[in-house]
Amino acid sequence: MMLSNMSKPARLSFGVMAAALVLIAWLHLGVLALTVLFGYFVLDSLRFSSRRHPGFSKHFAVALYGIIIVVMTYLLVYFTRQAIIALPKIVETTVPAVVSYAEQHNIDLPFADYAGAKAVTLTTAKESLTDIGRHIRTAVFEFAQLLVGLVVAASLFLNARWGTESEPDTSPDSLYATVVRELAGRFQLFYASFSRVTGAQIIISVINTALTGGFLLWNHYPYKLVLVGLAFLCGLLPIIGNLISNTLIVGVGFTLSPRMALAALIFLIIVHKLEYFLNSKIIGDRIKSPMWLMLIGLVLGEKLMGIPGLILAPVVLHYVKVEASRRKFSDPVKTDG
Repeated sequence: MMLSNMSKPARLSFGVMAAALVLIAWLHLGVLALTVLFGYFVLDSLRFSSRRHPGFSKHFAVALYGIIIVVMTYLLVYFTRQAIIALPKIVETTVPAVVSYAEQHNIDLPFADYAGAKAVTLTTAKESLTDIGRHIRTAVFEFAQLLVGLVVAASLFLNARWGTESEPDTSPDSLYATVVRELAGRFQLFYASFSRVTGAQIIISVINTALTGGFLLWNHYPYKLVLVGLAFLCGLLPIIGNLISNTLIVGVGFTLSPRMALAALIFLIIVHKLEYFLNSKIIGDRIKSPMWLMLIGLVLGEKLMGIPGLILAPVVLHYVKVEASRRKFSDPVKTDG
């Protein structure tokens, strides 16, 4: 079998890697894992090659990394404040327009008017507020993971050694040193999967956001800043992200006219088809997974880790695929006694 052909250090490294993934899901450390991976991805992208001063390029990248964190934090806070103001207004204008259109065309909706939709929303909000203490603890825990992840990413970028290189008494052929080398290979391959999948997803999200922003500007949409920001953030979530942003854009289109809503729907379908083309060109055939497998991975990822699980699910699927593709399978030949 495949595992029987591996060395003991290789089998141990696979066991540690599997245990790490299970612990991340079990202990709800998705934010920490995602922050470390994304932070290292940013740092690696900022590094430039310098033969004379290799250490300077890393420290320069870390300095830029710190500036980017500050700028991104400011932009995120600003966008959040704008979204808190704009989203209730979007609901107040969109729901009546959709209800009016549904009544004219005899379409049944889960609510009869804006008051009904508002009542459903308030009921849901009150139910959430009853458990506000748990939500606050979760938010604080995830914020702590975010801070720790940013620091860990910088630390790994500056020095990713495992401690065996500086110990003279450690044999390079010892079990520990060999397992460390194998495990380093596992993590490097996992990061390569993250870099390829997430990097491509960011490029695709930027292109889709630019096209969507152009459409919103051309048609004089209200709340353009919030809709464009949501289009980019939701674009980082595979499959489900487009459904969320597209629903909002089509809904706001109803406030202008039903014809505009239809035009927005047609435009977003075209952009969605373009995304399939971009996936094949940017990501390549090696990352393609069957739709049913991707959906199962997204459901499990969301169930185990929430939004970080949605982002990490395609990465884990790709990593497992690459690891399995690199190993030769040999069925032991049965011989008669």
